[in-house]
Amino acid sequence: MKNKKTLNKGFTLIELLVVISIIGVLTALLLSNFVGIRGRAKDTKLKGDLEQLKTSMRLYYNDNQQYPASASNTFSSCGGAACSAGDEFNDGAGGTVYMKSLPEYTEYVQTDSGDGFYAGVVLENASDADIADSAAECGIAGTADTFYVCAN
Repeated sequence: MKNKKTLNKGFTLIELLVVISIIGVLTALLLSNFVGIRGRAKDTKLKGDLEQLKTSMRLYYNDNQQYPASASNTFSSCGGAACSAGDEFNDGAGGTVYMKSLPEYTEYVQTDSGDGFYAGVVLENASDADIADSAAECGIAGTADTFYVCAN
């Protein structure tokens, strides 16, 4: 009788399938987190941009003793026309430039006969705690997914 000694080199099919399935589960979990991180980063940028808009509005107010007039969720002072994202925010006469490129915003309302305003932008993460805080700070009943800044 011959004694055969076999050496197993490598992995069995079952071992390979287990490792591949574990890698697949980990990839699925990490990918969902990365998508959320990108959305939160975009929201942070939108909120920062809106804060810069608030500062430029205050500069406009200091020069003109009122905030720009509102019409259909926009304000008019970009070369005398309605302002939208990417436009230069100026005094309307081509003199003072308050902001080189306006950020994205979805709502603008002049309040208190020109002595106040609020502006809002829709965020991707509707569960952001800053949404409710910003609406309360501005004293408005905001929508569930809009972040606001105001003259306060």
